Parts: sequence; structure tokens; C-alpha cells
Amino acid sequence: MTGRQVEEPDLGVLAAQILFSVQRELFTVLAEQGFDDIQPRAGAVLAHLRPDGIRASELARASGQHKQVIGTLIDDLERMGYVERKPDPADRRAKLIHPTERGLLQMQAATSIMRKIEERHAKMLGEQEYNAFKAALRRVAALQHKNGASATGH
Repeated sequence: MTGRQVEEPDLGVLAAQILFSVQRELFTVLAEQGFDDIQPRAGAVLAHLRPDGIRASELARASGQHKQVIGTLIDDLERMGYVERKPDPADRRAKLIHPTERGLLQMQAATSIMRKIEERHAKMLGEQEYNAFKAALRRVAALQHKNGASATGH
């Protein structure tokens, strides 16, 4: 056989293809619905935001981003009217990041868009195969997180 044999894409390539494609679709539809001022990088905050608030340190941990990156994203989202900082009732020295009314509307829209994306894939693959895929993906993500954390000493 002559020529270069094409290898199967590795986990990183496949994960990136899924991430970028889902982000592109999500943020395109969000823009069509009036949320055209947010960028995909804001997903590190928006994807983990809770209606009752969350600490920036928890956002950093959940997203895998550095606290400084999360802080900058929170500043940007606060300026755009998606989030606000409020004192944490459990510790007045700490702040919770709360979605504003606009932030809650964006969260609802994103949830609806993601549900439609997942329903489309479940329909194409079949419910059972899609559920098995997601379960395997969750396990791989957890294993990678564990191994990545131990490799970096965190």
C-alpha cells in the first residue's frame, strides 16, 4: 500500500470537534435569540452558574479554568448585565455570583438549545446508544480529570 494511512482521530481531536461544533451551534442560536453579546469563552461561567449563586472558586473548579480567568469572565458578564456579585450569606466576606434576570433568561435559552441538540443526537443514534455514549463519556471525563489532576499535582 502506498501513501499515508489515515489514522483514527484520537480522544483530544474528537472531544475538540464535539466541543467546537456544539459551541458554534449553541452561541449562533443564542445570538439569534438576542444574546449576541456573549462569546463561547463565557461558557466557563455560564455553564456552571446556578440560580441561587455560586462562588468564583467553585466556578473555577467546575470549569477547570484558573481563578484569574474566571474573575475576568465574571467582570465581563457583570458589565454586560448577566451576573452580579452578592455577599454570601454563609460567609459575608465571600461573594456569590448570581445570574441577573437577563442571565436567567440566557440560562433558560441555553438549556433549551442544548436539550434540542441532545434530542437530535438521541434520535439519530437511538435513545439507548446515546445514553450509553453519554455514560461512557462521563466516565472518561471523570477518569481524565482524576489522571490530569494527579499528573499536575492538584
